[in-house]
Amino acid sequence: LSWAPRPGLPPNAAAALLASGPDGEMLWLDVTHRPGQAPWVRLMGRYLLPPCKQRWHTCAAFLPQGGLLVCGDRRGSLLLFPCSSSPGRAAESARIANGSTNPVGEDCGSDLETSCLSYKGALPLEAPLSVLFGLHGKTGVTSVICHGDYIYSTGRDGVYRQLRLQGQQLEVLRKHRPCKGLQWIEELRFTPDGDLLVLGFHADNFVVWSSKTGENLHCVPCGGGHRSWSYCSSPSAEAFAFIKCGDVMLYRREAEPCEQHVLLASLHGREISCVRRLGAVEVPGHAALNVFVTGSEDTTACILAVSERSRAATPLARLSDHISSVRALALAGPAGPGDEGLSALLFSAGGRAQIECYRLLCAGDPASESAVACQVIHVASHRLDEHWERKKNRHKLVKMDPETRYMSLSVVPGTSTEQLPTPWKFLAAACSDGSVRVFGLLEAARKLVLAAESFHHQRCVLKVEAFLHAQAGGERRHLLCSAATDGSVAFWDITSPIADATDALHQAEGEMQPLALGAPLLTIMAHSCGVNSLHVREMPKGRYLVASGSDDGSIHVCLLEVALGGGEAAAGTCLHVLERVARPCAHAAHVTGIRVLRPDLLLSASVDQRLTLWRRGPSRLDALSTTFFHVPDLAELDCWEVAEAGGELRYYSVLCGQGLEML
Repeated sequence: LSWAPRPGLPPNAAAALLASGPDGEMLWLDVTHRPGQAPWVRLMGRYLLPPCKQRWHTCAAFLPQGGLLVCGDRRGSLLLFPCSSSPGRAAESARIANGSTNPVGEDCGSDLETSCLSYKGALPLEAPLSVLFGLHGKTGVTSVICHGDYIYSTGRDGVYRQLRLQGQQLEVLRKHRPCKGLQWIEELRFTPDGDLLVLGFHADNFVVWSSKTGENLHCVPCGGGHRSWSYCSSPSAEAFAFIKCGDVMLYRREAEPCEQHVLLASLHGREISCVRRLGAVEVPGHAALNVFVTGSEDTTACILAVSERSRAATPLARLSDHISSVRALALAGPAGPGDEGLSALLFSAGGRAQIECYRLLCAGDPASESAVACQVIHVASHRLDEHWERKKNRHKLVKMDPETRYMSLSVVPGTSTEQLPTPWKFLAAACSDGSVRVFGLLEAARKLVLAAESFHHQRCVLKVEAFLHAQAGGERRHLLCSAATDGSVAFWDITSPIADATDALHQAEGEMQPLALGAPLLTIMAHSCGVNSLHVREMPKGRYLVASGSDDGSIHVCLLEVALGGGEAAAGTCLHVLERVARPCAHAAHVTGIRVLRPDLLLSASVDQRLTLWRRGPSRLDALSTTFFHVPDLAELDCWEVAEAGGELRYYSVLCGQGLEML
């Protein structure tokens, strides 16, 4: 049995009682209260739960749109049923079956079984419109709530999920993991000040966790997860009641004044390992807002807005799907704002060989505190060990190293054209196990699969950069640059593997064995040790400027020319090194960020906390200026250009490490 409030009706006057019975049948009974009279009970609907071992519902909620009922069951599934807000259909069916003209329910208080349940056969048994089977695992769904345009569900799997209604189907947008150890989530409550409170059990304590501040507001020792409990809070006091060993226990505490004042909210709990700029959002009445994505060693990625006027950073959303550190980010999508704001695909990767993909939608919202609204939709995920576990002959294969880390990501540009449209997007990854891997993403089917790989480097690959070469005749080549810990930089033509992978994925409906990337076209020993930064910029006449920075503080720049001949893609593509420039000891520590701003300008950043602008001349690099920044242990640099009113270009940079700084 469970109660569900009816939208638009006062809870003290009418409510819906849902009852699960044999064979997975669930009844919707409408209960009406009147002062001085017995409750009226009307049978409104019959629903069929999907077959499973424990076939009963655990919670339910009516959608505010009307006509739909969402409920969770003991198997951890979410179900969407049709329902009629008008009792006319149920009453008419019962009257026909009863042969009476009196409205059903007038004498339900005295003879409920005769007047209601005996005529349930007159109502059709409704099947679910949408089923998300086992969404919360085998431990069951604990609550369902509607807030705004979204549906939220909680379970005993340690996460709560955000969903939306698309047509008459439930679509999962993303999942949230409140805090480590809170495995038994019971309920969500939205507060008037915009906070979301997560109620649940952590070990033997009842916990109220604030998603706004990221901390436990209350912790009550009660012995553990109890099925019978209730919590109530008000500005003056809070109370928690529960049943333990047959006794009703009550915990009550007077409200205490909040003496904590946050001077500067934290973005991450540990150092920031990567940063990418999504774009700028223009909001009337506000200064321009830059939207960034950061990844950290605390296993989360954060989407934040930074005001150009105040330089204050406001978190918009936090992504907590990773089980280990987030070391690399990549964005795919339009660089500029669209009609409805910024939209892009975000790839995040890091430890435990895990990649997550999200669709980000950012638009101006003057009513919100941050002036920017951000919607996050989880698209797909991939883990190498999960891929191994799905293999039928896994006992004959060596399991993938679970300690494999993704060190760098790069989206392969130009895989879909007007002449050859394809829904697949491809992503290159540098891996700590010595491989360069290429993944394919089909956003519509939410599939991310391993398409091709190569272990050419035989050591940890630190950086990858993908770029597109297009000739005037329309011939295109997808090229890839990879750098490893031995200081080598390799260049690949991945046109043929991508074409073969597209065909294989299309024929196999998203499942395939990884292809071989083949051998690189060219390998350059650019440094004496690991390459920590890499950037490729296109030049005129089919030339490319490749800049890299190393652990030894050196900078290397080479000018490449791409020549296309006849024959196969790999055999017909030639790379020629036209010029090489090296600057030893350009910095006093690791060079962890480098960008080619213009053909004659480079920007480098190092752990020595210096940001240096270089002028590229004939066979030389000259330092133009040096700026000291305040971020220790620099991890990454990202740059972008903005056209000023007079047509002059202004360059901006963002640096991350033990903090975040924009220059």
